[in-house]
Amino acid sequence: MSITPERKQQLITEYATTAGDTGSPEVQVAVLSERIRNLTEHLKEHKKDFHSRRGLLIMVGQRRRMLDYLKKKDVSRYEALIGRLGLRK
Repeated sequence: MSITPERKQQLITEYATTAGDTGSPEVQVAVLSERIRNLTEHLKEHKKDFHSRRGLLIMVGQRRRMLDYLKKKDVSRYEALIGRLGLRK
């Protein structure tokens, strides 16, 4: 259900804008997207797990706010990121 440290490090290196970058919006959105994907798979099996569903909704909102921030700051980076992640819009 959670993301492994190896997978998180792989995402950080893949989406980092500079060397040692862990806090850019691209990295944060990529890590959140992976967690959302894992939690969605968990909820397909455990349909009545409402506590995890609430956590999922919180993460989706957090990702949406980060994407809105990135879109406001730099539209080209936003479009590149949603293209790489396969998100809508």
